[in-house]
Amino acid sequence: MKIIIIFLLTIFCSCNKEKAKETPKEIPKEAPYFQQIKSNDVKLGEPVYGDWLFSHKEKGQTFEQYFRSKHIIPTKDSNVIYIRPIGSFNALQKKQIELLNEYLSIFFQLETKTLESVSNNIVPASARRIGNEGNEQLLAGYLLDSVLKKEKPLNRIALMGLSELDLFPQPSWNYVFGLASYQNKVGVSSIYRFQDNKLTSENFNLCLSRILKTSSHEIGHMFGLHHCTTADCVMNGTNSLSETDKSSIRLCAVCQRKLNSCIQYDNKKRLTALEKYFERNNLTDGLDLMKKDIVVIQ
Repeated sequence: MKIIIIFLLTIFCSCNKEKAKETPKEIPKEAPYFQQIKSNDVKLGEPVYGDWLFSHKEKGQTFEQYFRSKHIIPTKDSNVIYIRPIGSFNALQKKQIELLNEYLSIFFQLETKTLESVSNNIVPASARRIGNEGNEQLLAGYLLDSVLKKEKPLNRIALMGLSELDLFPQPSWNYVFGLASYQNKVGVSSIYRFQDNKLTSENFNLCLSRILKTSSHEIGHMFGLHHCTTADCVMNGTNSLSETDKSSIRLCAVCQRKLNSCIQYDNKKRLTALEKYFERNNLTDGLDLMKKDIVVIQ
C-alpha cells in the first residue's frame, strides 16, 4: 500500500512539474517609451536584388517570440562584455577600439572591457592564406574555435574578437566580415574591409560607424535578437558594406523592447548617453536619430 501511495505521489508531482514547465511566461505590457519611439521607426521597403532580404526569406522575430525564447540574461557572475583585439593596430585603429568599448557599454548598458591585443602569430600557417587581392587572410573559424572559445575572462557574458587582418570562412569564399557562435557567446570581426584600404582622419567616422553597427549587431545576436525584417534597424541583415552603410545604427522600437526585457536598463538614460556619445564623436546620423527619439518621449 505504501508503495502504491509513493508511486501515485511521484506521478502527481511529476505532472505538476510538467504543467509548471509548460506554463508560458506572461508577456509584459508595452511601456509608453516604446510606444512613443515607434513613431520614429522607418518601415523597410520591398527588397531589391543585392539586398539581404532579397536572397534570405526571413520571417523575423516578434517581441513575444523573443520573450519566450531561451537567451542569456545578465547575472552578477555573467555581466561583462569583452573585446579582444587580434593583431597589430596603429594609433587611429586603437582610438577606434577605445570608442567601440565606450559605445558597447552605452548600447548594452553593461560594463565593457578591452583585453590586451594578441599577436597574429597565434594563427598557424595552416589557417592563413594570401587572398585573391594579394592580402593576408586568417581563417575565421580557427580564431573562433581555437582561440576565443577557450577564453574565460572574469564574469564574461559575451566576447568579440577584433582582427586587423582580413578573414575567410572556408577556401571557396573570398572573405567574410566576421563569424560568430551565438551558443558560445563569442564572435570575431575584421576591421580590414571597414577601412577602405587605409584608415585616415578623413574616413575615420565612416569606418567607426561600420564597426559600431557590426559589433552591436553581432553582440545583439548573442543576446538572442534575430534579424529585424520590419523596420530600418541595426539588427537588419546586410549583404555588403554598402548595405551596412545604408542601414540604421539605431535599434527599432521592437528590438529595443526585446533588449530591455533582457538587460532591464533605464531607457531614457541609455538614449541620453547615446545622444551625447554621437555628439562628442561627430557622428551626425546617429545624433539625429537619438534627437528624434528624445523629442517624442518628452
